[in-house]
Amino acid sequence: MIKEFILQGLNCANCAAKIEGSAKKLAGVSAVSLNFVTATLRLHISPGYVENIYEKIVKIVHAHEPDVVVREKTIYRVASAENNKTSLTKILPLLAGLLLLVGGMFAEKLLHTNYPIPLAIFIGGYLLLGGKVLTRAAKNIWRGKIFDENFLMAIATIGAFALGEYAEALAVMLFYQTGMFFQEAAVTKSKRTITSLLDIRPDYANLFSNSHITKVDPHSVDIGSIIIVQPGEKIPLDGQIIEGESCVDTAALNGEAIPRKVAPPDMAFSGWINQNGLLKIKVTQTFGESTASKIISLVENAAAKKAPTESFITKFALYYTPAVVSLAALLAIIPPLFWGTDWLTWLNRALIFLVVSCPCALVISIPLGFFGGIGNASKKGILVKGGNYLEALNNLEIVVFDKTGTLTRGLFTVSALCPAQGLSEQELLQTAALAEAYSNHPIALSIKNAYGHSIDKSSIKEYNELTGLGVAMTVNNELLLAGSISLMTKMGITIEEKPPANNIEEANNGIKVYIALAGLYIGHIIISDIIKPDSRDVITDLKSLGIKKTVMLTGDDPIIAQGVARKLKIDECYGGLLPQEKAAKLSELSRKKHPGGKLAFVGDGINDAPVLALADIGVAMGALGADAAIESADIVLMSDEPTKLIEAMGIARFTKHVVWQNIIFALGVKVVFLLLGALGLASLWEAVFADVGVALLAILNAMRVLRA
Repeated sequence: MIKEFILQGLNCANCAAKIEGSAKKLAGVSAVSLNFVTATLRLHISPGYVENIYEKIVKIVHAHEPDVVVREKTIYRVASAENNKTSLTKILPLLAGLLLLVGGMFAEKLLHTNYPIPLAIFIGGYLLLGGKVLTRAAKNIWRGKIFDENFLMAIATIGAFALGEYAEALAVMLFYQTGMFFQEAAVTKSKRTITSLLDIRPDYANLFSNSHITKVDPHSVDIGSIIIVQPGEKIPLDGQIIEGESCVDTAALNGEAIPRKVAPPDMAFSGWINQNGLLKIKVTQTFGESTASKIISLVENAAAKKAPTESFITKFALYYTPAVVSLAALLAIIPPLFWGTDWLTWLNRALIFLVVSCPCALVISIPLGFFGGIGNASKKGILVKGGNYLEALNNLEIVVFDKTGTLTRGLFTVSALCPAQGLSEQELLQTAALAEAYSNHPIALSIKNAYGHSIDKSSIKEYNELTGLGVAMTVNNELLLAGSISLMTKMGITIEEKPPANNIEEANNGIKVYIALAGLYIGHIIISDIIKPDSRDVITDLKSLGIKKTVMLTGDDPIIAQGVARKLKIDECYGGLLPQEKAAKLSELSRKKHPGGKLAFVGDGINDAPVLALADIGVAMGALGADAAIESADIVLMSDEPTKLIEAMGIARFTKHVVWQNIIFALGVKVVFLLLGALGLASLWEAVFADVGVALLAILNAMRVLRA
């Protein structure tokens, strides 16, 4: 079973990684993920180990972060990034510390000594600013958890005191705490910005009962209840519109900018915003099963599937700090011991080395970058189920598409009229519409829609549908046939087929309906599936992005499929495939990738679940409200636009770009300052900047992903 806990006040990414690592060691826990952005700890626990799990988690959390409040997540709610203390209570100690630093330095200059009055002032300021740092460092050492930033800052500043650098010790602690204040503010700001993208949860529902409207919690509304949604309100629950017409803003779910018109019996989904009309809706899903809840939950839990880069940095941080601390110890001992140099000089260099070593810039900015990309994608109607899938989009080599519902609308239309000699196109269409007058087949409906006039059925006699062949009837005592080439052959009709004069390309791109009257062939009509307007763009854009191969797999007629593939300039096309043949062909294509390359399958998600699961990246599109698609796919495009895949790839590439900027920048600065510190060319002030300042800059850079 799954248990989730909110860790309110968690703003230390390094501590979050340690909490996650400790929770993984609990008996009965098979998987753990801590989403730093939403401060949500998610555990997969065997049934026999659930008892006292809350107490165990509290103990682990408080071992690393004593001030964090742990509460069990019982109902869905977007975790807010809140500080436990107001900004004012955090700023006042900084101002007081600054005054004491200035006062101590003034007293030192006035008295021409740093003892005892200046020392007392410096110690007072140091305890004001660093008291908690010292307390936490001591507690962590007692628990055997040595290598954290509290320990590093405590050792560095106490060492400065020991060296007689009292003002520098206080100044370094002031600089550190100021940097931490801005770093925490930046983290909180970024977390709030990301979670605000997900906050499509409605706060209330207007329950209609016994002619009265009551404002209630959406969790309390049952299936079958009637709710009222007024103009300007969010639709709180999924349901069917039973009364009223309106335009709704669907951007929160699928990123579509144009409002959608809805009326009975259309479905309405939670998270939409009603714009101008009053809607009465019959609820079809409880709040927990509503579309908005599922989407937010999916995005929130995306952190459970970390990108390879993110996982590497987390593991790297676990070994990096102890390694640097060991090097600092060697730096303090080896040169004086073997070369007889000054112990205090090398101790000071070792302290600088320690301060630089904290990996916060990496540990904070990398998950913020990936989650920012996931949050930005969700704002555009693209659900990415994990950082691993977002990163995998950067390594795509082959993109495989389904046809119907993915690249085409799945709606038939008349694309060409091919009358026999002596007959006009309109006469052929009118006769075909008469032949299809009683049929509800999609092909028949497309012919009647193209004709667009009322049909006089009074002349039709002896109407018969011939399974797999077409239709036959008597019209004004003459035999009228409409159907396949097999029907014509069976009835002995001679066909003199000519391609359409105005569109030769359509001749082999669609389904042909042959028409014969009184034993004579009078022409044929070509019916085609409508290609989506942006399908051509997605293929062109994929090739410009370096995709090596595009493929179409479909169960439709191979000739029709080839026609669509030619129009869209798809590299390979395979038609007439059964579901198991699709899966086999996908496996064959997958074996042609280079090592590290990825294959994506893009389908409508309703009947493509096996192939979606088989691909490296399964992309379901047009999946608004489709449970099967949301469950089986790795990436869900909530609208019917194939070009959403290009948007997803763009976000993935920008996210990778920013993440690697942070990695190179943070490690580069730290390496430089480690060398400068070891050579005696950097001060403690500069070392603190290399820790806190770099972390702040990396966080601000990571926030750029939200505007990709």
